[in-house]
Amino acid sequence: MTDTKDILMAKRLAEKVSHAGGRVYYVGGFVRDQVLGRDNKDVDVEVHGITPKQLEEILDSLGQRTVMGASFGIYGLRHLDLDIAMPRSEHATGRGHKDFDVFVDPFLGPEKAAMRRDFTFNALMQDVLTGEILDFFGGVQDLKTGVLRHVNDDTFQEDPLRVLRAAQFAARFEFRVAPETIRLCKKMDLTYLASERIMEELSKGLMKSKSPDIFFRVLKEMDQLETWFPNVSVISKDGARFEKAMRAIKRAAGKREGANSPLGFMLSSLACHFEADTAEERASAAEEFLTALTNEAKLHKYVRSMALLSDQPHALYAENALQIEFMRLFDHSESPEDLIMLSEIFNESEDSEREDRLVSLLSAYRMLMAEPQVRGEDLIKNGIKPGKAMGRLIAFSHDLHLSGIKKEEALSKTLEFAKTM
Repeated sequence: MTDTKDILMAKRLAEKVSHAGGRVYYVGGFVRDQVLGRDNKDVDVEVHGITPKQLEEILDSLGQRTVMGASFGIYGLRHLDLDIAMPRSEHATGRGHKDFDVFVDPFLGPEKAAMRRDFTFNALMQDVLTGEILDFFGGVQDLKTGVLRHVNDDTFQEDPLRVLRAAQFAARFEFRVAPETIRLCKKMDLTYLASERIMEELSKGLMKSKSPDIFFRVLKEMDQLETWFPNVSVISKDGARFEKAMRAIKRAAGKREGANSPLGFMLSSLACHFEADTAEERASAAEEFLTALTNEAKLHKYVRSMALLSDQPHALYAENALQIEFMRLFDHSESPEDLIMLSEIFNESEDSEREDRLVSLLSAYRMLMAEPQVRGEDLIKNGIKPGKAMGRLIAFSHDLHLSGIKKEEALSKTLEFAKTM
């Protein structure tokens, strides 16, 4: 929920700015979500008609001023989540997301300030004191009709990240993208964007939407899959395979809150559909996909594991496999709970009896792992020296444990095995 402290402070700021001859407007997502009837905890305001020095003096009178980017005209107040900015104009100096010269211009005027925004619904402004909404580019109508439309051809294409923002906004709000915006996005070069920014927009598309498939469908329509999502681009050329993958991530969205790694779960639901002849190739494709986007080791490990094993729970169940095979499967998985859910999605099935059985087996695995088992110190006490041999013996004893053999017997069998090495 929006913190009322931020709203109250925005009004106090607006009153002081008004006395100095200026105006304060709510801007961006805050106004958009107000119109949509949604709550937005991020309160952003833009201060017009006074100098930066005047604004700084006013902020100092209201609390402890923080500076997030003085040269960009961006301020805050300590202990508040209120972003305070001044109007600015930008000029692209290169092809990357950060390649801009920025000029603070307090007297630019609301319409020109709004023109630098990406989409019409993000260009809405609302007077903090009067509540009047300024809508220079038809943003309210686009919100009502569910259309994502860019504001201005020239300013929009200066920032190629907006292609990804279009896709994630379309997914989050389940809006259709205006044809002219699609055409413009097709021309834009995403090559020089930073991978962390791509990952940020992808994460929003996957985690903030009930229909994350729209993210990739929009990029496909824009011919913008190849640069950053080549694996998805490959499967997009096979209509049936692409549709199966899109159904999978939409189903995954309904289960992600129950996952141990919600983002990893969403990425895995996509990666397990990458083109590959074997499970190992599929896992390698998943690793390649993530390497281009992030170096987060835990996420890599999770997604690789899930892509590698995604078909196994169903396969073992269909084969009526022995319990130890399920124990080994769960033992190899980074998250057995998530693996069971992913398996249902991957196989496009909804079998409550099978799922109950898998959950029951997982419960048995958890109980088994809670029981005492052979450790390194147990082997050392029995004369085994640390080294490669001990590693093999620990693995041997662990497999005995997975089969249900108690620690004392497992230790005895392991020591016997050691004599054969």
